[in-house]
Amino acid sequence: MKTYTIYLFRHGLTKGNINAQYIGHTDYPLTSGGIEQLKKIKAKHHYPEVDAVFSSPLKRAVQSAKIMFDGAEPIIIDDFIEYNFGEFEECTAKDLENNEDFAAWLHGDIYARPPYGESNAEFAQRVCSAFEKVVSGIIKTNTKTSAIVCHAGVLMTILSCYGLPEAPMAHWQMDPGYGFELRITPNLWMQANKAEVCDTVPERMKDLKD
Repeated sequence: MKTYTIYLFRHGLTKGNINAQYIGHTDYPLTSGGIEQLKKIKAKHHYPEVDAVFSSPLKRAVQSAKIMFDGAEPIIIDDFIEYNFGEFEECTAKDLENNEDFAAWLHGDIYARPPYGESNAEFAQRVCSAFEKVVSGIIKTNTKTSAIVCHAGVLMTILSCYGLPEAPMAHWQMDPGYGFELRITPNLWMQANKAEVCDTVPERMKDLKD
């Protein structure tokens, strides 16, 4: 049975990650420590060989993709950009602890949004639309192995919407430089828009438990 493999990787560390800020569209590059961390992961575990690399347009994702995949020029997917946090951008939860809009957003439904940002529903819709286009493209072009390098929120949305076993977003958290392997089976994809989550990458799940 013909299958396609898509690796989902979170970008390396930025100063926003280190400072625990909400960083969406702000175009932070990787820190020097983030670059070294990716190189160490690559030296120890090796990122997989792939036929195509897709990336968010932001520097932190493009830089990470080039490190992980030996200078590859990633195909930029604009809709894989991180969540638009609006007025919450570059703030920490501590900064916003007395902000009524922040409390409402944290406890809101999928239509909740930060002031001047996007709603959870809008974010999920654009990410899912972009992912479905990528899957359609790799099937049409018979691209057997590919990677998507972008942001935790984007990848967790993809996994919670399409992954088997089914699980909520919080289940799919990943560290910088790590991610998950998806197997796309055309029949399953066409019938149910689902993909099998095979393992963690670049380390296998069993290795993480040792």
